[in-house]
Amino acid sequence: MDIEKIQSQGDQHIATSIQTPLRDDAFSISDAEKIQHIQHHFQKIMEVLGLDLTDDSLSGTPYRFAKMYVKELFYGLDSKNRPKISTFENKYGYKKMLVEQDININSSCEHHFLPIVGHAHVGYIPKNKVVGLSKINRLVDYYAHRPQVQERLCLQILNDLQNILETKDVIVIVQAKHLCVSSRGIKDKDSLTTTQEYGGVFANTEIRSEFFNLLKRE
Repeated sequence: MDIEKIQSQGDQHIATSIQTPLRDDAFSISDAEKIQHIQHHFQKIMEVLGLDLTDDSLSGTPYRFAKMYVKELFYGLDSKNRPKISTFENKYGYKKMLVEQDININSSCEHHFLPIVGHAHVGYIPKNKVVGLSKINRLVDYYAHRPQVQERLCLQILNDLQNILETKDVIVIVQAKHLCVSSRGIKDKDSLTTTQEYGGVFANTEIRSEFFNLLKRE
């Protein structure tokens, strides 16, 4: 491990690819085996920190921690957990903007494994296909539940929706607070990070403005 390189990078948001970095053998063992391994290693971390795991309050923590990582916080790493997204023919010929806003984001920073909490706003203009509104929320939740950088999260949601809807006319905005900023380092409690990705007609400034104006309405 190159400690000097890590320290020189500091808190830079380094994203190497739109794909989440995964090893080829990432799913060669079962979830139960992953929980067992993580439980063992997190117990060692707690012991190094000097915690007494014979205490009733702490004795179950390594297992709870491991189960949370595999089954909850990072369930989005496994493609088998991707929600089934059914589309429907746009029989009613709806051609205006559709916006799903204030979708909860509960993610984790891949640099410190601390929470990223905020909202996503998604808009699209249908062509031949439409999608159930709750499916957009489920897709956002799926990509959020993996170690992330916010820029990649935006792109992953955008690209998947463009493929599902068979149109480039999609826009995604994520606004979130990063606990790696608010609880450590600079400890700025109030800053908010905003990222946006879009394609198709949303490259047009007027159409993007229409989307932004819809977000301002109660």
